[in-house]
Amino acid sequence: MCGRYATTANPATLAADLDAINEAGEEESPPDYNVAPTTQVLTVVDRHDARRIRRMRWGLVPSWTKELGKGPVLFNARADSVDNKPAFRNAFKYKRCLVPMDGWYEWQTEVEAAAAGKKSGKAKKIPYYMSPEDGSRLYMAGLWSVWHDPAVAESPPVLSCSIITVDSAAQLENVHDRMPLVMPRDRWTAWLDPEHPASTDLLEVSPDAIADITVRRVSTLVNSVKNNGPELLDPDAAGRDEAQVGEQISLL
Repeated sequence: MCGRYATTANPATLAADLDAINEAGEEESPPDYNVAPTTQVLTVVDRHDARRIRRMRWGLVPSWTKELGKGPVLFNARADSVDNKPAFRNAFKYKRCLVPMDGWYEWQTEVEAAAAGKKSGKAKKIPYYMSPEDGSRLYMAGLWSVWHDPAVAESPPVLSCSIITVDSAAQLENVHDRMPLVMPRDRWTAWLDPEHPASTDLLEVSPDAIADITVRRVSTLVNSVKNNGPELLDPDAAGRDEAQVGEQISLL
């Protein structure tokens, strides 16, 4: 799964880098080191013969949804079911996007040694961060949707997205059994094409796209969405915040 990530992407800079139209607004986006579902995130789409940068709610809202906020938050979409699952199949045909990020987090549960007189130790969530060794930006395969409130006449559109996940591969298998699908640049044109359905071949993991991704333990401060700053990525902080070992991770 991918339920938390970090990004330093700015819409204006992103638009310039990708020769895209910035539709995300003129305001700058400060770095976000603890992006969580339901927040507004930057995405890349191709529409009307142009590449565009748009903000979307992270958590896809199918067009047929009756009320926003009801039901599960669809922040991930499994690659093996996007072509047939009702919530995603139409988006997979004609509304595919890219979600830029610097890296993403996953957690492993570790059990401390039992204290004297106790049968078992406490379980703690240990966060790890996956990112390219050279600091380059990743672009994850995503799906998006447009929703209008059926209870409000001429309601403004709500754009939302979901990040596609696949079985983990190579060095990433040791962290979690799922990972976001990194979309290599040579697949972008076909993936973002709004006029033609995507081939399922595009959902296969590219070994080259993940070869440079490294895994490192980071601060347990990331376990809470209230914390947000570069210190979350500090590898040395991993050993300084053991006082928080009992803190439970909350994705939302």
